[in-house]
Amino acid sequence: MKNTLRNTLIALITFSSSAFAAGSSSASGGGLLLSLFIGFFALIIVCQLVPATIMLVGILKGLFSRDSKEVTGH
Repeated sequence: MKNTLRNTLIALITFSSSAFAAGSSSASGGGLLLSLFIGFFALIIVCQLVPATIMLVGILKGLFSRDSKEVTGH
């Protein structure tokens, strides 16, 4: 088992070395439009995290509060 794993890792490293040596094909890596696109979706995710965090805090407060009120029937 160890021998097979060792041989597999050696083959993987040997054959992928040219991929690690290759340079990037794009000069600037993207432009302003790409940054705005990624930023827009990051903003959407952050705006959804705020209410989710508030709800989680409310749930945890409800679970771990020591409320001694009894519910009485009519």
